[in-house]
Amino acid sequence: MGTDNTPRFAISVLNFAPTGFLARLLLVSAYLVGGVTKLSDWPSALAEQAHFGMTPPALWAGLTIAVELIGSALILTGRLVWLGAGMLGVFTFLAALTANAFWAMPAGAERFAVTNAFFEHMGLVGGFILAAILSYRAKQSG
Repeated sequence: MGTDNTPRFAISVLNFAPTGFLARLLLVSAYLVGGVTKLSDWPSALAEQAHFGMTPPALWAGLTIAVELIGSALILTGRLVWLGAGMLGVFTFLAALTANAFWAMPAGAERFAVTNAFFEHMGLVGGFILAAILSYRAKQSG
């Protein structure tokens, strides 16, 4: 056990060098896949933006791809993590407001699912804030 009663195996996992990178990769995985998918299927990327009323769709699709890929790359490389986390956090917050407006839906199964999706996205926003905080603290202490 550690001094704070953390089990040794947990300390080992937390101190294992690849754990931080794997955590960052998991955090940005949906954005990497989304950005690459949109980039490789431009017509669908345009249709997605049009579906959510984003006009002109080409502008919004391009910005979405850029935010998803650049923000992810910054977090994964550990360079300007605050910027990458900020980009993806703001994007996720705004996308959740646009795509998961559960408060405007009638009660029922669909509203339940959209409510869950909204709060899952808010959890990602919190994860991006934590990634920025941890990166900042690591830079301050090292």
